[in-house]
Amino acid sequence: MTILTAAEMREVDRLTIEAGIPGLILMENAGSRVVDFLRETFAPLSSQRVAVICGKGNNGGDGFVIARQLFTRKLCASLDVIEVFDAETLTGDALANRKMLAACGCPVSRELPKQAQIATVVVDAVLGTGLNGPARGPALEAIRAMNEFFPLAKRVAVDIPSGLPSDDSKPIGEFAAAHFTVTFTAAKLSQCLSPIYQHCGRLTVVPIGTPPGFYDSKPMRLTTPDDLRRLFVARPCDSNKGMYGHVFLVGGSFGKSGAPAMSGFGALRSGAGLVTVAVPKEILTAVAAYRPELMTEPLETVDFQRATVLAIGPGLGTSCETVRFVKQLYAESPVPAVVDADALNAMAGDLGYTDKIRILTPHPGEMGRLLGISTKEVQADRLGHAQNLAKKSGATIVLKGDRTVIAFPDGETWVNPTGSPSMATGGTGDILTGMTAGLVAQHPKDWKRAVCAAVWLHGRCGELAARDLGEESTLAADLLTYLPEAMNELRP
Repeated sequence: MTILTAAEMREVDRLTIEAGIPGLILMENAGSRVVDFLRETFAPLSSQRVAVICGKGNNGGDGFVIARQLFTRKLCASLDVIEVFDAETLTGDALANRKMLAACGCPVSRELPKQAQIATVVVDAVLGTGLNGPARGPALEAIRAMNEFFPLAKRVAVDIPSGLPSDDSKPIGEFAAAHFTVTFTAAKLSQCLSPIYQHCGRLTVVPIGTPPGFYDSKPMRLTTPDDLRRLFVARPCDSNKGMYGHVFLVGGSFGKSGAPAMSGFGALRSGAGLVTVAVPKEILTAVAAYRPELMTEPLETVDFQRATVLAIGPGLGTSCETVRFVKQLYAESPVPAVVDADALNAMAGDLGYTDKIRILTPHPGEMGRLLGISTKEVQADRLGHAQNLAKKSGATIVLKGDRTVIAFPDGETWVNPTGSPSMATGGTGDILTGMTAGLVAQHPKDWKRAVCAAVWLHGRCGELAARDLGEESTLAADLLTYLPEAMNELRP
């Protein structure tokens, strides 16, 4: 699913209008799609009491279209239309639609009628994606009214909840959080990033007539199951283990045998044909006992020439010898490498540039060490830091956390929507390392999509585990129990 910034959306709208689709038609289509959403989501809509609250810009114009269709088609049990600004202040398509609403005989109020407060559905059409700075004046009063006076209502935001920015990752003033958001043409940037996405409720993107060619080549996307399905078609009947890659996982140290073992099993459960876990010889027995399917070799004597993908870091430690080894492997190995945990710490301050496939999976603390900044600074601009490091280093950056960001060196960027607080436990990053390596091993020609699939599946496993085990009781290895169910959701 394409993600657009506010500037990109304005340009897309301009191109659409220049192509011969008037703004009035786009507004009519937008209002119609919201009405369709209301009918589907709140069926039977004829039993619902609806309040539509309209601003004076294009968002308000959409609201007038919605109100006119609800009124003229007699779709709801009761309808209250509240306009936030004097009608004399309206211009353009918003004014045209306000006049059409009046011509239909639909009453419009400048104040919030008492009966509107018993609405079961509130349509928020006050402020759209053009907001600059915090809401003020009558718009702010409308936001406060929506937050205070509709205790029974589900709130549906038109394009974006009023008061929220379309690009910034944090609210900059008061806003009206929504249960549902219906946005047009493409997802907006802030709707996809933490924490603003949490205030948008369930996001639905609907077409309104803009030609897809104007926006579908943009480099930023929100991962959806449809983006990943082609990786999960049925395997041919004559499959053999050699067809699905050989992952070599490098990790482990005294007291940390579980990390490489879980990571190796993650690669196996993800479908890799073979997995060899290379660990120091003193923990070899402990790793081998974890799962009989895992092959093990002493790290001191392992031959990496048989690998199709490397995974480096889980439980590895940070001794001087380890750091030298990691840097050499990172620089010289010709095969794709997934780099996590202590291997990231080994590269901190000395990442350099690579033209090889390198997939780094830092959490915010590790990202801060790679960049030489604080975790707080990383979290303040997760998207920007991930994109900048990917461009600077030539590596793919998977910045883990709420709404994981996947930034590729060529500028292509994906935001992952799956995940759960149940994953806030030790070892889940090791599981992701193995899953990523396992999927890249199976799909070397489509490795970028494989990375996105690993992150989506990882988060989805966390959601499924939380459903059955609870957020507090989920353990890292539990995620792999739910991987078959999550994969089945992606099959064509």
